[in-house]
Amino acid sequence: MKYLILVTIALGILSVVTPAQEKTPVINQREVKQNNRIKEGVKTGQLTKGEAKYLHQEQKEIRNSKRSAKQDGKVTKGERKMIRTEQNQANKDIFKLKHNKKVAK
Repeated sequence: MKYLILVTIALGILSVVTPAQEKTPVINQREVKQNNRIKEGVKTGQLTKGEAKYLHQEQKEIRNSKRSAKQDGKVTKGERKMIRTEQNQANKDIFKLKHNKKVAK
């Protein structure tokens, strides 16, 4: 009986302490897609090294924002909105730089 109670308590604690990583699947998916678009742009020559460096730095800043939001174990609506705004801007920057007149040599 004591064993059953201890197991139940342990499972309860584990279910409450879920990592915030699982709570940002949409953010994670967009991050992967954006990184793939950057890699594709470099591969096809649509992005110069400098442009790719800028976009990778932007992605790093988004990851830092996400990491910061997860530090307390809960990503709030405000934090999600901030990260989504950063990702929207990164999306626009990727498009703009992939479709400008500059071509990698």
